[in-house]
Amino acid sequence: MPLKSFYDKTLIEAGCDEAGRGCLAGPVVAASVILPKNYKNKYLNDSKKLNEKQRYELREEIQHKAIEWAYAVVDNNKIDEINILNASFLAMHLAVDQLKQAPELLLIDGNRFKPYKTIPYQCIIKGDGKFLSIAAASILAKTYRDDIMQELHIQYPHYRWNENKGYPTLAHREGITSHGPTPLHRMSFTLLPTQLEMEFEQE
Repeated sequence: MPLKSFYDKTLIEAGCDEAGRGCLAGPVVAASVILPKNYKNKYLNDSKKLNEKQRYELREEIQHKAIEWAYAVVDNNKIDEINILNASFLAMHLAVDQLKQAPELLLIDGNRFKPYKTIPYQCIIKGDGKFLSIAAASILAKTYRDDIMQELHIQYPHYRWNENKGYPTLAHREGITSHGPTPLHRMSFTLLPTQLEMEFEQE
């Protein structure tokens, strides 16, 4: 089924999404995109359903065709300070802050959001597979976060962030076991399965 062009055709809508919530290291990145009401693209979809080449090609298309777009980064220290859910909301707020044209409605991927100023919002579960603007935001958030993790991999090659982007893969956890956590790891997260065992024993 094709993704929808808008939720309310009478309003200026900005789709919002984030990437990196489930990672053990690195920032969470969010994006916000305002697309023309008549915008169509049969290839645009939830970033998780696309391969890397498709995502980067679509990023160029989105940035060229969007009325407004922006992304924002919240680092691991802030994630540890305010928790990942609040950090995701903060990243979305910071992305919307950068839009030169104020949206009249925010379309949020997911089922929860913290209100942004006085702008109405609509939470949409799996919205990145339903609305073009949210899908566009998911692609920008994902690709810009991937760029960050590729750069950080050069500094910390033992964790294979160029491949796993900070997600809890076996290779990533083997890196933590062998070399310990980096200053970029989220210390409020369970970095290793053994932590779960230790926490259970202490209860």
